[in-house]
Amino acid sequence: MSQNTLSLKVLEAYTRDVGRGVARIDYDSMDSLGASTGDVIEIRGKRRTVAKCLPLYPSDEGKGIIRVDGLVRNNAGIAIGDTVTVKKIKAVPAEKVIVAPLEAIPPIDERYLADALESVPLIKGDNVMVPYFGGRLTFQVIGVTPAADAVLVTQKTIFHIAEKGETMRGVPQVTYEDIGGLKEEIQKVREMIELPLRHPEIFEKLGIEAPKGVLLYGPPGTGKTLLAKAVANESNAHFISISGPEIMSKFYGESEARLREIFKEAKEKAPSIIFIDEIDSIAPKREEVTGEVERRVVSQLLSLMDGLEARGKVIVIAATNRPNAIDPALRRPGRFDREIEIKVPDKRGRLEILQIHTRNMPLETDVDQDKIAGITHGFVGADLEYLCKEAAMKCLRRLLPELNLEDEKLSPDVLNKLIVTMSDFENAVKEVMPSAMREVYLESPDIPWTAIGGLDEVKRELQEAVEWPLRYPDLYTKLGHTMPKGILMHGPSGTGKTMLAKAVATESEANFISVRGPELLSKWVGESERGIREIFRRARQAAPCVVFFDEIDSIAPTRGMGGDSMVTERVVSQLLTELDGIQALSGVVVIAATNRADIIDPALLRPGRFDKIVFVPMPDKPTRLKILEIHAKKKPIGPDVDLGKVAELTDGFSGADTSSVVNTAVSLVLHEYLAKYPTPEEAAKHAAEAHVMMRHFEDAIKKIKTQREGKPGEKVTVPYYR
Repeated sequence: MSQNTLSLKVLEAYTRDVGRGVARIDYDSMDSLGASTGDVIEIRGKRRTVAKCLPLYPSDEGKGIIRVDGLVRNNAGIAIGDTVTVKKIKAVPAEKVIVAPLEAIPPIDERYLADALESVPLIKGDNVMVPYFGGRLTFQVIGVTPAADAVLVTQKTIFHIAEKGETMRGVPQVTYEDIGGLKEEIQKVREMIELPLRHPEIFEKLGIEAPKGVLLYGPPGTGKTLLAKAVANESNAHFISISGPEIMSKFYGESEARLREIFKEAKEKAPSIIFIDEIDSIAPKREEVTGEVERRVVSQLLSLMDGLEARGKVIVIAATNRPNAIDPALRRPGRFDREIEIKVPDKRGRLEILQIHTRNMPLETDVDQDKIAGITHGFVGADLEYLCKEAAMKCLRRLLPELNLEDEKLSPDVLNKLIVTMSDFENAVKEVMPSAMREVYLESPDIPWTAIGGLDEVKRELQEAVEWPLRYPDLYTKLGHTMPKGILMHGPSGTGKTMLAKAVATESEANFISVRGPELLSKWVGESERGIREIFRRARQAAPCVVFFDEIDSIAPTRGMGGDSMVTERVVSQLLTELDGIQALSGVVVIAATNRADIIDPALLRPGRFDKIVFVPMPDKPTRLKILEIHAKKKPIGPDVDLGKVAELTDGFSGADTSSVVNTAVSLVLHEYLAKYPTPEEAAKHAAEAHVMMRHFEDAIKKIKTQREGKPGEKVTVPYYR
């Protein structure tokens, strides 16, 4: 057996390998070690551990790297970027393995461990992770028989779980592989935190001080706290976590003393990381808070972070989703040197997060994670985690009738039926809403283009303006075509403007926020404008997003017409700056509808604000025919009905009127039949005879015309935009 050793650089593992006890090296390295796929290799860092050897993906060939997950890195006492020596060793089948749990565990069958860890190589002192009902249990191997270089777990291996005693060392709960879609942010945080803690000499040589603080900010659920946990685990530093409110005390001077104690402990146990979650709760702007305690806490924090006393190897990480609420004195170099924005993940990030959360899930082969990532716009990491849980629950509900829950333990054959399918995911997507949209959430409209009769020209314009840029962003960037900011649809009432906006949102698979104009207006000064700012802020967070203003004339009339209160004037100004101000609107399209285009403020109607102004006309004969066909689809239409003739007779009707013709005709049929068969039994018996005849349609048209125009000589009070 060759005793060749190799030095390789450690990188993080691929998502699919996490927890499998696998090390990936390239074919050249395998040849020089004399190893082949599936052999066991020893990895030596500060300690030694073993892993199964597999080949790298072709893109990583020839770089002299080894990819292992956080568990193997912890077992070998190494971090990403370190160099390890690797050699091939012989592993024998394990007869007995004794493990000790590292945390409180539920009662677990020891045979389950043998199944879960089958063909994983182990040595004494290693930590192993076992997937368990969506979570993970961590054990430490405290004894193996036979005593050898390494043992392989087989079906026959007997596991024994020892009492939870003092184990040999702590264990990472979160590693970099558990974070998806934040590649650049992880890179930045590692430069800032891992380097100074592990190699202070680099900074000494450069003659600069290592960075002292990092502020992570971004919408809730994007992974700020998770990232801080992973950094602490991977850099092997002492980790102290403070959640803001627990420092606060009602006694004078107590809160500041607690802060001092925390920094003192961090200094004694350096290198250490202090993590302050929700820092806006303990360090708000001093000029805006009324309480004296908060002011003193902010001052104490400022002096601890950059006071006269040096801080030593203590790094402060803080997380917040309201960076603008923090005292500005904290946001300067020397305190928080770097501010890293953790954004809402893009499609690739969402795919990575989905792969992480479906790692231990039994998935059907038809589950297309790419497609799920494509339709979950605006979802943050926490939403995607919940989506996976919801899909699993859907699978469980589907199979509950088959499960016999009275058995003490379900048999493996029954459990093997639990497989999550694509339809489970599709149903879950309908129920889970992105957290950035919770406050302004509307049902995702479900109106396809086919539900709207005619209006082909208008549909094409809307598709070109909204749907295509969201569907083919790469093509648009290549051609240098910018997406229009806003589209104004105007035209008579009842021509289908609101319906078109819903169809746009459905077809472009974007998030949809609908704003009913008058809701925004408030009697308090500044409230209405704040409403508009909030809507646009949420839309930016949940991009790609369609914001739809119905009846925009109510909130944006020509300035100077607003009367005494001037509210609408300020609202118009706010709208103008949101649509085309200094802050860019990326991935947000504004659609507005009105039937009074003449009273809208002219400043809104220029390119750069409402770029496209689309007129939605009264329907012509072919359009009316299409509307009638759509609405008559599932109705019992008699043989003598000629929809073409009905379309002719409805000349001058709007889309809404035309659709109501079918409904009115059906209600006339009901009247006739109930007059003929008054009892419910008779009516049910003869229901099949009920058909909508041509005469019903003619009567319906007359009825609607009378409603609109009145009887000859009668004054009509229904205003109509003709």
